[in-house]
Amino acid sequence: MEFKPIKAKKIYEEIVEQIKDMIAGGELNPGDKLIPERELAERLQVGRSAVREAYRSLEAIGIIEIKPGEGTFVREMGTKSMADIMSMAILTGKDTLFELLELRKILETEAASLAASRRTENNLKNIKMWLDQMKKDLDSGNLGDVSDMKFHYALADAAHNSLLMRLMNSISETMKKEMINVRRKLYITKGTPQRLYEQHQIIYEAILKGSVYEARNAMFTHLDFTEKELIQNLKAEGISIKDVKLSTAKI
Repeated sequence: MEFKPIKAKKIYEEIVEQIKDMIAGGELNPGDKLIPERELAERLQVGRSAVREAYRSLEAIGIIEIKPGEGTFVREMGTKSMADIMSMAILTGKDTLFELLELRKILETEAASLAASRRTENNLKNIKMWLDQMKKDLDSGNLGDVSDMKFHYALADAAHNSLLMRLMNSISETMKKEMINVRRKLYITKGTPQRLYEQHQIIYEAILKGSVYEARNAMFTHLDFTEKELIQNLKAEGISIKDVKLSTAKI
């Protein structure tokens, strides 16, 4: 493994990025032992405290594991479930907000169509509960990011596909953080909050009717609207949505 000399102001962040890049690129794999702090500090020509801070940061987000008396290791993925792999990919990759929105289109349009054909009465109650909460949030001026996310997860649950739910759960924390950022940006445009609520209402009604086609189309329309509105708002600020990284998405 080859490290590069550090030339940035926030040295520990550069170390974090180099290690994450090595994991994402396959140079470091789950279970691999990292070199000791002192040796890495010498290779990078930085202070040992910077390496220590980088290791602690990586441990805090679950990428590495520090074992007293043994050393520092790239975190094992347990039984290497799909959720574990997805989570590690998000933590170590250079994923953009655009890619997350694209992934949601892929997963959730089909989830909506499955929900329309498989939903139970209990599923419908849960979806409606979060739709109603979204309306209350809207009326009180709240972002409604929690009720929005819960609506989508209740819908995915109605698809009755365990692998789909595991995939959704693997990106749940990322979605939670980005949902707040996205809704805050979308709420700048007058009338958008009401339009978002109405789109969710149309999705629910399609599932209630059991219309596979309408549910799929309604979900795609909603996610496509969200993406286009976000692109427009970011463009006005001279920002490309493809440049907004998930790990630092402050939009």
